[in-house]
Amino acid sequence: MTHSRRDVLVGACGAAVGSAAGLSAAPAQAYAPQAGRQAPGFYRYKVGAVEITAVTDGQVSFPLGDKFVTNVPKADVSKALEEAHLAPDQITIVFTPIVVNTGSKLVVIDTGYGPGNLEKTNGASGQFHNNLGAAGIDRGAVDAVVISHFHADHINGLLTADGKPAFANAEILVPAKEWAFWMDDGAMSRAPEQQKAGFANVRRVFDALGRKVAQYDGARDVVPGITPIQTNGHTPGHVSYTIASADAALLVTSDLTNRPELFLRHPGWYAMFDMDPKMAEAARRKSFDMAVAEKMLVQGFHYPFPAAGYVEKEGDGYRLTPAPWKGTL
Repeated sequence: MTHSRRDVLVGACGAAVGSAAGLSAAPAQAYAPQAGRQAPGFYRYKVGAVEITAVTDGQVSFPLGDKFVTNVPKADVSKALEEAHLAPDQITIVFTPIVVNTGSKLVVIDTGYGPGNLEKTNGASGQFHNNLGAAGIDRGAVDAVVISHFHADHINGLLTADGKPAFANAEILVPAKEWAFWMDDGAMSRAPEQQKAGFANVRRVFDALGRKVAQYDGARDVVPGITPIQTNGHTPGHVSYTIASADAALLVTSDLTNRPELFLRHPGWYAMFDMDPKMAEAARRKSFDMAVAEKMLVQGFHYPFPAAGYVEKEGDGYRLTPAPWKGTL
């Protein structure tokens, strides 16, 4: 004998009514108002002896456009979203900078949209600074801020809401190739119209810092134990990182992919944000093949929070298995 979902629900309701009828009148319970807000967004885990704190900057949602993925039909993108149990007509992008405590250095990798975005988005994004405080991390204690590339969701958090340096005691480390491109007046004058605001924002942020930055390339660790990997394509100087301690390793992908349900599963799909999509695809495949071969933990800036997991090969693409949540370190 089989039961439908309706049969089960009706039976359960009948049992509840029967049970309630046999009870004496109970005192009325006080109304509990809904909280209406989330708990602070941070999560910690270890990579060898290194402590990683994933700290959310929030998220933004917008309607799926025809060219969010530039080289496949919108219908295919909607289908992929639906298969991942996401709204087929909407994109939600999550932002997750991390803090790396090596034991001797406290390092922030990327900074989110910054607190200036809190009011603009009604609190949806720009949460990083507040969540740092909730995690017990003092911005004044940060030794270094490492920037992967110069899109606004990675650099705007270098400033406070009133445009002052947010990490007053930290060395700001930026990719040399990225700096050369975005600070080139000729590149700015030649840029397509949709990129001009990006050039203006880069100059706004770094001018507020007096352009006091240290440029790095792939020749040495940015901080002992944190090694840059050139993954150009998303931007001309885009960088990812490996963090190694003892026999453990983490691949910090930065923006190698946007939503993993789309661009990890389909590494040949081109996101509208990728400035050189073919180069970005090549960087994706090379980096994730390495992560698969070496069974590395992966931290993705745009993955569902807390944005850590393992990548496995699947067909022509990859799939993400979230790392299990741990209640202790």
